[in-house]
Amino acid sequence: KITVYTVGDSTVKNGRGDGAGGLWGWGDYIGQFLDSTKVRIENHALGGTSSRSYQNLGLWDAVYKKLKKGDYVLIQWGHNDDGPLNDTIRARGTIKGISEKTEEIDNLITKKHEIVHSYGWYIRKVVKEAKSKGAIPIVMSPIPRNTWKDGKLPRNNNSYGLWAKQIADQEKVVFIDLNDRMAKKLEQFGEAKVTGTYFYKKDHTHPSAKGAVVAA
Repeated sequence: KITVYTVGDSTVKNGRGDGAGGLWGWGDYIGQFLDSTKVRIENHALGGTSSRSYQNLGLWDAVYKKLKKGDYVLIQWGHNDDGPLNDTIRARGTIKGISEKTEEIDNLITKKHEIVHSYGWYIRKVVKEAKSKGAIPIVMSPIPRNTWKDGKLPRNNNSYGLWAKQIADQEKVVFIDLNDRMAKKLEQFGEAKVTGTYFYKKDHTHPSAKGAVVAA
């Protein structure tokens, strides 16, 4: 069987993927839409990670080593890339955009000297390395947050969604605008129904099981 790997943040796998607090990631539900006689699913996403910190923690290396020709890698980061490049809490931010810009830091958490790259650079690295193993990377825009304005959900097509698409286009791999697709679907339901069913009032970022299924 080929393996479908998911890599990303807590909107792909929340916590231990056991629904603690009623919150789930779409990577936990994607299997029900795929043919289990032909593919197996491995959800390797980790909450709190950015495109940078996921790789710095060695989590991508663990997936990369297992990749074989014909496997799929579903890639979604962005929610946590907006944070500070260097602080004592997370130090997980990336430089905005897809440029080759870098910033050198002495990481306050790891105590190591580090060269920080752009969001696009980290996405491109995963895409290229997956392709080098004969795997098929698919890049996604991050799911929308449940923050409504005038009956609409915010899009990220001028930020992380745009940059993810630009990398996918440049690397000639599939891009799925998960952000816009999910937002359109939720807007059909309306804010009153979405909040409390697909998201909870206590959390505008992580979906409920029903919300995760919609994303999947």
